[in-house]
Amino acid sequence: MALTLAPRATALLIMDYQNDILEGTPMAAERGILGRAGATLAAARAAGLLVGYVVVRFRPGYPEVHDRNKLFSAMRGSGRLVEGMPGAEIAAAVAPQPGEPVIVKRRVGAFFNTDLATILGARGVSTLALAGVSTSGVVLSTLRYAADADYEVLVLEDLCADRSPEAHRALIEQVFPRQATVTTSDAFVAALHGSS
Repeated sequence: MALTLAPRATALLIMDYQNDILEGTPMAAERGILGRAGATLAAARAAGLLVGYVVVRFRPGYPEVHDRNKLFSAMRGSGRLVEGMPGAEIAAAVAPQPGEPVIVKRRVGAFFNTDLATILGARGVSTLALAGVSTSGVVLSTLRYAADADYEVLVLEDLCADRSPEAHRALIEQVFPRQATVTTSDAFVAALHGSS
């Protein structure tokens, strides 16, 4: 079945495409996601979609990280994902353009304690296209919240990557289809061209 989109009600979210995260996720380079994401961004911008970015960043010293947070407390002292450091920046190949919102989060999911829902609501967005690293982190957490909040969710499978190819495959094939449409960047771009 062909994908159909209403561009003005659709947002493309580029999530955690940050230098430190991409460097630690070999699957991202193996899949060439930066090149494909760049082409998808160009098509989304041309079609008038809201393009948004989601990043995870911490203040120096990680004051936002509790000792009980297993994922992030292990990072304390590493210098990774600290605001203002090169590793916390969005990869240059997919950098935001002026006016495109960058949502800073302190946890895994894009909605938790952020203003993402406010930004989406202000634009009348009801469909989210997700691209992210990692599949088992930001993509999973954001998809679950978005589905519970009654957004239509698309996962652009070839723009996602994970440290574990097995986890990526299981989520894409078995878990995500229960709450989202799993598709490709090519199908997404084709749907954008078909809607103009």
